[in-house]
Amino acid sequence: MYALIVFLPLIAACIAGFGGRWLGDKGSQLITCVLVSATAILAWWAFIQVMGGSSPQIIDLMSWINSGNLHVGWTLRVDPITAVMLVVVCTVSAMVHLYSVGYMQGDRSIPRFMAYLSLFTFSMLVLVTADNLLQLFFGWEAVGLSSYLLIGFWYEKPSANAAAIKAFVVNRVGDLAFAIGIIGIFLTFNSLDFSTIFASASAEAAKTVTFLGMEWPVIDTLSMLLFIGAMGKSAQIGLHVWLPDAMEGPTPVSALIHAATMVTAGVFLVCRLSPIFELSPVTLAVMTIIGATTAFFAATIALCQNDIKRVIAYSTCSQLGYMFFAAGVSAYDASMFHLFTHAFFKALLFLGAGSVIHALSGEQDLRKMGGIWRAIPITYVLMWIGSIALGGLGIPRIFGLAGFYSKDAILEAAWLSPDWTGQYAFWLGLLTALLTAFYSWRLLLMAFHGYNERRSEDAHHLPTDDHHSAGHHAHESSWIMLLPMMVLAVGAMIAGFYFYPYFLGEHAEAFWGQSIFLQHHLAEKEHHLPLWVVWAPTVAAVSGLIGAYLFYVVCPRLPNFFARAFRPIYKLFLNKWYFDELYHYIFVKPALKMADFFWRWIDQGIIDRFGPNGTAFVTRLIAAGASRLQSGYVYHYAFAVLIGLAVLLWIVLNRYMGWE
Repeated sequence: MYALIVFLPLIAACIAGFGGRWLGDKGSQLITCVLVSATAILAWWAFIQVMGGSSPQIIDLMSWINSGNLHVGWTLRVDPITAVMLVVVCTVSAMVHLYSVGYMQGDRSIPRFMAYLSLFTFSMLVLVTADNLLQLFFGWEAVGLSSYLLIGFWYEKPSANAAAIKAFVVNRVGDLAFAIGIIGIFLTFNSLDFSTIFASASAEAAKTVTFLGMEWPVIDTLSMLLFIGAMGKSAQIGLHVWLPDAMEGPTPVSALIHAATMVTAGVFLVCRLSPIFELSPVTLAVMTIIGATTAFFAATIALCQNDIKRVIAYSTCSQLGYMFFAAGVSAYDASMFHLFTHAFFKALLFLGAGSVIHALSGEQDLRKMGGIWRAIPITYVLMWIGSIALGGLGIPRIFGLAGFYSKDAILEAAWLSPDWTGQYAFWLGLLTALLTAFYSWRLLLMAFHGYNERRSEDAHHLPTDDHHSAGHHAHESSWIMLLPMMVLAVGAMIAGFYFYPYFLGEHAEAFWGQSIFLQHHLAEKEHHLPLWVVWAPTVAAVSGLIGAYLFYVVCPRLPNFFARAFRPIYKLFLNKWYFDELYHYIFVKPALKMADFFWRWIDQGIIDRFGPNGTAFVTRLIAAGASRLQSGYVYHYAFAVLIGLAVLLWIVLNRYMGWE
């Protein structure tokens, strides 16, 4: 069964990719949707078995590499953390496959698109079921390749090509550190198997390695390299610049990559290797600071974005920051719980944004939307469910949607942390919760209500501007698009409440077993928390909602007033803290100048001049001289024959008769 979970998407990708010309659009969609949906059903069955207390499964498929001391097998490891990821990846992927049937209708390359989606799913499943670091790295790189193909799917668009290349290159920075970390782990532990590494990690904690004349703690160095690799995949601050540009891909791609799969690979890596990270307080402190900073940083940018997909993309970046600082304060269970709940409501929001874009004939600018909630009521309700789950609204210790349980657990874990980094993460995370609620309601109010609703009696009309005319009508999406959104909405509503006892509550220790490092037992400690800590996230979420309603409904002039009054801050947030411009100045421009120098002076000036071009020049000179001998006059040829004969006679006589 576990092998089917991994390889069914690969079979679907091969059939749609190589046989799409014969199967056609409908055939490719049918094959991929059926096989990936079957994978999702099997993944849930595996998850239910884990919840029921089944022991971890190790399935040896084949021997992969045997070279010297390196022995690597292709092995599937199915334990609780794997089961969680199987459910997340397969469920979201199945819903995205179904949604794409409606969203991509009319596209010229549907079989190719469906094949790419299935290939991406297979890559993620290889990653999360790996029993050793090399197999995990194979899936890690396959995910990078698949995301490159999906982001640049519409390769006719220069912006899509640029975004795909940017994602690929930026991820290589983290992947380089990850690869070095894997090499270091093999040299340290003489193995890449997780079981062997975890069993020997404590013995290596006190060892050091000499590099550049300095002593470096082995575990600190290795864990930091692995964390940098995780930062690249999960778009933490500094290596986040690829994430918003990846919106150039079709909206189903955004849901698949940014909701639950590729971007959560880094969080999964950290939690999977938690026994190693726990031995490095330095790395945990850095992780906490970077995670909390990323959460706040991305939320400030989301406040000012006007592209509906970019708002949700930066929201993803912010929520990933929560997951990382949860792991940084050793709350790996809370980190995985937020990864689990986040998958449902964030995929729902991305698909909901796609439904809005579909209804408005491709429009993505929030400033050109408004007044459409009556035209697309089902999408409207589903987007509210996703936003409430993201905002973390709920009544403490009573009920809330998915994000309420996981986000509150992370903030409580940060508060309970004895280190100052935990307090830093708590207060910054609390402020981020307020900003999250604000930009979530801002998106809803601008997209579905707003200025255009108050001006037009017919809410079915699009806003009249330079790009649209009043003759166009907003329309609800087809049921093949709405049905996956409804399934995800159910997850966004009940996943937190239903699964809290297993992830963080009374069944947590039995559920997780030895799959991750467990330290915080929030279910036991939450009753001893100060009351204000328990209620603070809810107050922040409600404050954000009230603030957004005040700004965009009660007094819609306030946003422009604040943008003018605090213009430097507004420009900073609007321009994404100028990271792209800074990187262009520091890295891109010097690289282009260096490339131009090597091209002009090394390639053309030396290599071509004295190499191919120089050889060709000499050849042309010889050919030109030789061509002059071909004059066409017989006496010239006779004279040349006589000269040649004289030379030949001189050589013969000189050699055999001893002439000087």
